[in-house]
Amino acid sequence: MNKSRFLLVSPATAFDPKDPFTTGVVFLPIGLAYGAAALEKAGVEVTVLDLFGEAPQNPSAMNEYIRLGAPNELLIQRALDFNPELVLFYANQLLNHESLIESIVELRRSLPDVLIGVAENTQAVTAYLLSEVSSDFFISGADFIISGEMEEVLEQISKNVLMNLHLDSWNLDGVSTAKDTKNRSAKLVNLDALEFPAWHLFPLQNYWKIGYAHGPFESDSYLPLLTSRGCPFPCKFCVVPATNNRKWRFRSAINVVNEIERFINDFGVREFHLEDLNPTIQDSRMQEIARELIKRDLKVKWKIVAGTKIESIKSIETLQLMNESGLNYLSMSPESGSKKVLKEIGKPFDVNHALLMIRKCYELKIRTQACFVLGYPTEKSFDRLQSLLLALRMTISGIDEIVVFIMSPVPGSEVYNSYLGQFDSLASLSFSPRWRLDFLRLLLWRITFYTLFLAFKFLRNPLRMLAQLQNLWTGRFQTKMEMTPIRGLKYLFLAKKLSKGEK
Repeated sequence: MNKSRFLLVSPATAFDPKDPFTTGVVFLPIGLAYGAAALEKAGVEVTVLDLFGEAPQNPSAMNEYIRLGAPNELLIQRALDFNPELVLFYANQLLNHESLIESIVELRRSLPDVLIGVAENTQAVTAYLLSEVSSDFFISGADFIISGEMEEVLEQISKNVLMNLHLDSWNLDGVSTAKDTKNRSAKLVNLDALEFPAWHLFPLQNYWKIGYAHGPFESDSYLPLLTSRGCPFPCKFCVVPATNNRKWRFRSAINVVNEIERFINDFGVREFHLEDLNPTIQDSRMQEIARELIKRDLKVKWKIVAGTKIESIKSIETLQLMNESGLNYLSMSPESGSKKVLKEIGKPFDVNHALLMIRKCYELKIRTQACFVLGYPTEKSFDRLQSLLLALRMTISGIDEIVVFIMSPVPGSEVYNSYLGQFDSLASLSFSPRWRLDFLRLLLWRITFYTLFLAFKFLRNPLRMLAQLQNLWTGRFQTKMEMTPIRGLKYLFLAKKLSKGEK
């Protein structure tokens, strides 16, 4: 039986040498791993080229940013050797947009007849809505983009390619072309019916060797998990309402734990990072996952690393079960301490419940993080002061770290269009948007947040802070705040190395 050949490509990662501690966050491309698994199930011959993963500490200049990853020459050579009918790029992060476009341009120049597509990352707040910037992809040489979940779309595309059907006749939900720019997202898939991510196709060892990840990395190996998809909240600064239509769907506890057990057996991994947008929406499911892990005695460490709605963990009993099953890190997203701002962005937050859960996490030795966003359009200094006071109340209750983002408009978010014309390129839409007229004022607030947080934390528990300094030295990170300086310093070293090499 004939097989079609698909080459899947994850782009190089970019970081800003002026802001190495906020940019260049490392994500294993789990969405692409799901796509690869779906294609393998459909009988497609699949090769994955993870440009960042192939050479994660190989720097090259890219306008004001620095590109990390294998050169595009490797992409061209791999495509020539494999001779695929289709090359699919994965738009994993907004800040990687420029490196992604660069790769598409060079591939099109070298292989003018190959079919090129770009798939959307629907499960990250750092991603973006491809339909908003589709012209960038079509001008650079892409033939189509996939909006929404890719798994079933790729299976149908593989059938069309095998039958030699021309792109113009595909007419698939979720697929747009330069001639047909319909913005219909792909149909939502049955999550329990999906194949587990095809991690055997990725250079996992290279990710593990660099020693840092999105979540705090404390073992010799780790893997990300998506136990659910979507988020029901309408936050106006976030792309997720557009990429998921405010729908939240979940995998069963059995299915989740089956995946964990599979990858323990396949790779020996016992540290798992939940990258869900909001994994704890259904309290009973989290209890079921915890009980299943305990029942199988898998002895894993697992972390909620992308932020969750802490109020959806309804009880101390649930938290204790999660901890007993291996939970040792939990990120939550209050966003703001101002009731006015929370109402305007569309996200409620129960302060008293959050403080209660933080205190319990402190007792259980679950490390915790709180995420704040500054700079919402209607936010005033008084609102930011309320956020600061909330951060300090959380610190007194036992929060281990905070992170303070400065809002940047993401293509697909409700606030995006109101900022058009104020920034030069998508590459400038980081969490340190220096193009904002109020950036210096917001930066001063951010510095104040961190300074007072560290002071209050030291007063709260100096021994725990000293332990965190030890973690910095050993490279066994229990919080992102321990890990981020190491990543940032490595990036500064790579930037300096590149600068010397160019002279």
